[in-house]
Amino acid sequence: MWCMNVRVNKVPLRVRIAPSPTGSPHIGTAWQALFDYVFAKKNNGKFILRLEDTDRVRYVPESEQEIVDTLNWLGFIIDEGPDKGGEYGPYKQSQRLNLYKKYVKELLDKGLAYEEEGAVKFKIHKEGQTKYHDLVGERDIVIENSTQEDFVILKSDGYPTYNFANVIDDHLMEISHVIRGNEYISSMPKYIQLYSAFGWTPPQFAHLPLLVGSDRAKLSKRHGAKGALEYKKEGYLKEALINFLALLGWSHPQGQEIFSLEEMIEVFDFKNFNSSSAFFDEAKLEWMNGEYIRRMSDEELESRLDEFLVDHPAKGKLAPIIPLIKERIKKLSDFVPLTDFFFEKPEYEKEVFTKILKGKGNLKGVLSEILKTLESLDKPWKTENFEKAFRDLAQKLGLSASEIFQLIRVAISGQSITPPLFESIKILGEEETIKRIQQVVSLL
Repeated sequence: MWCMNVRVNKVPLRVRIAPSPTGSPHIGTAWQALFDYVFAKKNNGKFILRLEDTDRVRYVPESEQEIVDTLNWLGFIIDEGPDKGGEYGPYKQSQRLNLYKKYVKELLDKGLAYEEEGAVKFKIHKEGQTKYHDLVGERDIVIENSTQEDFVILKSDGYPTYNFANVIDDHLMEISHVIRGNEYISSMPKYIQLYSAFGWTPPQFAHLPLLVGSDRAKLSKRHGAKGALEYKKEGYLKEALINFLALLGWSHPQGQEIFSLEEMIEVFDFKNFNSSSAFFDEAKLEWMNGEYIRRMSDEELESRLDEFLVDHPAKGKLAPIIPLIKERIKKLSDFVPLTDFFFEKPEYEKEVFTKILKGKGNLKGVLSEILKTLESLDKPWKTENFEKAFRDLAQKLGLSASEIFQLIRVAISGQSITPPLFESIKILGEEETIKRIQQVVSLL
């Protein structure tokens, strides 16, 4: 049996996130980076970025920066990496080709690899079993070596394969723990035999549960998974996204659902992982984001919105609006459609008005009565006077108060859902409110 002798109590602990720059990094990269980062910080270790850019066909240069931007936005600050440097560099595999060729030659010289059609393959020992200990679930896993085949370690283009390069790099960079998806478990005999071929001690392994989408298929770029930066553009808070990602496959030991990154670092342990697939439920992410927004102070939400609303007329004018929308939005982007009417003249559709009345009364006549009532109110308008005047008008016209108030809402905003009506009118201003209802009456 091929058994793993792991590195124990290595100081410092070193983990790496090693994405392939083949397009915008999808959310699964952020998910794995979270556990790498938390585990490193929990144990006073190092968090390293390595770019596995050996797939030259799918390589997308600009995605390298997107990977860095993703980690920076989430606050997963690397200790070593391509731009940061470090004593174990270079941190791009394309810059380490001579190293790989050196170790390929060593395997060829030992008779443990052979050339075939311009590529080099590693010889698998198919006898017996491979056994290793996985930190996720604290389980010993045994795999029959007969399930493995000889595999390419150096392609004909001179670039190494993932299965080979990650072993070389993890050893040379003194990675103490490899955290990755459980789809790699079935290939563990390959990795263990490679470590053995060089006489190296493997790191410890933690294979995370499979991250799946709504159709229960593995979440991936090819599957259409969005990237963390896309969630940022859609108005998700990084704190909420991190909290949500943490609960995909892992659970807080005290059963908490809302917690900070710092709180997670304090209690993190691989034993709290569930081995079954983790379901990425975007509806739950949206709910959680709304919870984070509601827990913010008005000042903090104003700051976040001001940063989010690039070139929006609301910038610098948010303070009076925040209390009206805080309970009504789940994402920062929800602010825009809910409040556009404060900053732009609304567009109207007659059908929206007629739908409110449902054939009761003449629409233009009702709106004219609303306009007269507004013009007759003492200024500044007061909530109690406003409400009484329009309840009286509703009774006079044989309509419900809610129908009257909804007509006013649509007349001032062009939409059926807004922040609270009277508070919205106070921000809009009495003159602008009257002008807008006059405009609607004239249009009809």
